[in-house]
Amino acid sequence: MTRPPDAPVAAFAIPGDIRTWTGGYVYERRLLESLPEVGQPVDFIPLLPSWPHPTPAAAADAARRLAALPADQALILDGLVFGSIDTAVLAQVKGPVVAMLHHPLGLEAGLPDDVAQALIARERANLRLAAHVVVPSTHTRDILLADFGVTPERITVALPGFDRPADPSPLPPASPPLILSVGIICARKGHDVLLKALARIAHLDWQAAIVGLTHDESVRQALLRLRADLGLEERVRFTGVIPAPQLQDLWRSATLFALATRYEGYGLVLSEAQMHGLPVVSCRVGAVPQTVPEGTGLLTAPDDPVAFAQALEQVLSDPQTRARLAQASRARGEALPRWSDTARVMRDVLARLRLA
Repeated sequence: MTRPPDAPVAAFAIPGDIRTWTGGYVYERRLLESLPEVGQPVDFIPLLPSWPHPTPAAAADAARRLAALPADQALILDGLVFGSIDTAVLAQVKGPVVAMLHHPLGLEAGLPDDVAQALIARERANLRLAAHVVVPSTHTRDILLADFGVTPERITVALPGFDRPADPSPLPPASPPLILSVGIICARKGHDVLLKALARIAHLDWQAAIVGLTHDESVRQALLRLRADLGLEERVRFTGVIPAPQLQDLWRSATLFALATRYEGYGLVLSEAQMHGLPVVSCRVGAVPQTVPEGTGLLTAPDDPVAFAQALEQVLSDPQTRARLAQASRARGEALPRWSDTARVMRDVLARLRLA
């Protein structure tokens, strides 16, 4: 739809450091940057970190900042906050609230059952207060429709956009072949499954790099112990967060991309791999089958190191399979939306709220 010429300023509330290197933060930071470029002015409302398990200070800070917004200003509220903020506090927001939900918080892997159920109940209650809900995938939309009481007219899919590589050409392949995995260090990303799978193909020639921010130090320590137990210390490196040019070199020299994830609400790194023309090995969970359609990668059941190892071996050992998947993956990557496309979707949601 066409944006009204007098679009008022919206507010976008995000907790913590918006430069944090995770898919959710990348999505929201790029959306925040792109909205003004498509004619939708926006005020950034920085909230204290610690969500979705806020400290008392963070909860009080959010309550104060959100209650101060005027009734004629729409609020885009980050999902970590929206899904866990006290429902009574959310009800005090005067203007229309657009929930920006990447996936339901209670579906995060590794949560104690009581914590997961409490988050699901809170999110379900808070969704009744949302004027609209924006999600990054049809998978997340379908969950909210089926299990959280959201009606179809109140939800919109805004697929993430992607910045094209400054130099899309590949570098000479790494030697030995590089298996690249990018994802924060937490239980949900399944790096333990990847390590166990790699141990099963130790007879092949390869190296592996696992790139990502440590979200859970106990998981990182467990992964380091597992790597040592499996005898992979010389072949698998955990890089942490690395500078963008260094990561680009890994993308451009890798042979394949692997992520043994247990759940994804979208999976931005899977699309990053496609933009670099890499075959993808991942798991048939969450939104992954939508992000990695048949022919662009090999998907296995989650938590199955044997099947994951077989998929890795197939891509590494069969040049025809590798070339076929790489070609389809690159074609998929070339068709991905840009961040301006994502911003236009959000801009039009805000316009519809104003005109309703």
